Amino acid sequence: MYPRDVPIATQAPQTPPLTPTHDQIVVLYVTVVYAVVIFGIWNIPVARTLINPLKLFTIGWHEFCHIVAAILTGGTISSVTIDPNLGGATIVEGGRPPIILAAGYVGSSVFGGVFILAGFDSLVAKILSFVLGLGLVTPLVLVRDKLTILLTLFYEGLLVGFWFIGHAQALRWYCLFVGVMNTFYVIWDLTDDKFFRKANDSDCTQFNLMFPRISAHVWACFWIMFQTGVCISFLFIGIVSFKLSTGDMNTQAAVFLPT
Repeated sequence: MYPRDVPIATQAPQTPPLTPTHDQIVVLYVTVVYAVVIFGIWNIPVARTLINPLKLFTIGWHEFCHIVAAILTGGTISSVTIDPNLGGATIVEGGRPPIILAAGYVGSSVFGGVFILAGFDSLVAKILSFVLGLGLVTPLVLVRDKLTILLTLFYEGLLVGFWFIGHAQALRWYCLFVGVMNTFYVIWDLTDDKFFRKANDSDCTQFNLMFPRISAHVWACFWIMFQTGVCISFLFIGIVSFKLSTGDMNTQAAVFLPT
C-alpha cells in the first residue's frame, strides 16, 4: 500500500527587498511632489504665511540641533531666535564653531528622514505624531503672533483628526510632508536668504564667513547634495523595512491606540 501523494505547499514569490511595492511607489512619487509643493509655498508671500507653524517646527528643530552641539562642545548659548519670516539664529560663545554650525543641517536631515519613514508605515506615523504635536506648540514660547497661534491650533487639529481617517493612514502623508520639509531645509534656508533677504543669514553664508576660501554657493551645493543623499537613503530604508499592505498596516497600527 503506497502512501497518498501529499501536496506540497507553495509560497508566493517574495518581493526583492529593494523592489518597491505599489504602495511604496506612491510614497516615492508623493515625496517628489511634496518637495516641489513646499518649494512653491515657501516662496509665495501669502501661502508661506499659512505654513508658519510647520516652518516654526522645522526652524525650531534646526536651531535645537545647534544648541545641543554647542552645549556638547563646551559652548554657551547667548540667544536664540525662531521666527517664520526672519528665520532662526543661535548665538553661541565658545564651543567648536564648525561642529555647531554643521549640526543644524545634519540634524534637520536625519530628523526629516525619520519622518519620511512614517510615510511607509502608519504605526510609525502614529508614534511620530506625538513628536509633531509637541513640536508644533513648543516654538510658541518665543512667538506671540496671533495668526501663527491660530494656525498652530489648526495644524494640531488636523493632526488629531488624521488619527481617525482611514485608520490613521492620513497621518502617513502628514508626517511625510513634515519629513520632506525638514530633510531639505537647506533649500528653504537658501531661498529665504536669496529672495526675501531675511535678517538671519543662511548657514551656507555662515560657512563662507568661517571658511572664506570656499564660496557660499559651493557650500550650498555640498549641503543640497548631502541632504538629497540622506533623503534617498531613508527612502531605501523605508522600501526595505516596511513591506506591509494597507490592510496589514491597519491591523498592526490598531494595537497602538486603536482608531
